[in-house]
Amino acid sequence: MIRKETILVCDDDDVLRNRLEKAFINRNFKVYVAGNYEEAIELASSEKPSKAVLDLKMPGKSGLELLRDIIASSPETDCVMLTGYGSITNAVDAVKMGAVGYVTKPADADEVLAAFEEKQTVDADAEFPPPSLASAQWEHIQRVLAEAGGNISEAARRLDIPRRTLQRKLKKNAP
Repeated sequence: MIRKETILVCDDDDVLRNRLEKAFINRNFKVYVAGNYEEAIELASSEKPSKAVLDLKMPGKSGLELLRDIIASSPETDCVMLTGYGSITNAVDAVKMGAVGYVTKPADADEVLAAFEEKQTVDADAEFPPPSLASAQWEHIQRVLAEAGGNISEAARRLDIPRRTLQRKLKKNAP
C-alpha cells in the first residue's frame, strides 16, 4: 500500500482552510485541518505531518509561535507560512525560524506546494533594508481594512482618517 503524504493546514479563515483542504485531498494528500494554534499544535504533535501550511496572523498565538513550536515538536515537518499581510520582514523572520517558504494570500494549493519545492533560505546575518514608509503605510491600511471586514467606513474610523482620504489611498497602486 502506498502511504499518502500528510499535510496540516492551519488558518483561522474557514473558507480558505476548507478550500485548501479539498485541493490537497484532490492531490492525494492526507489532510489535517486546524483553525487555531491549540488545534494545530495538538495535531502536529500527534500526527507528525510531513508538511504544514500555517497562517501568520491568527487570534491568540501567532503563526510564528506555531512555527517555532511545530519545529520543536516535529522537526521533520516542513512548514510554509501563509499570510494576507506579506512583508519582507515577516518572510525573513519565518525563514530564519525554519519555514521552507512563504506565500501571500490569496494563494492556491499549487502555489503552496511550489513553496515547499523551492525551499527558500536566508542568511541569518544578512541585512535587509526596512520597508519604505509608503510600503509600511500600505500594509497597515490593508491590515486594518481586512480587520474591518472590508468596510471602508469602519477602517477609516479605526485609522482616524476621513473616509474619502482612505478611498484615495486605496485607489493608488501598492508601492
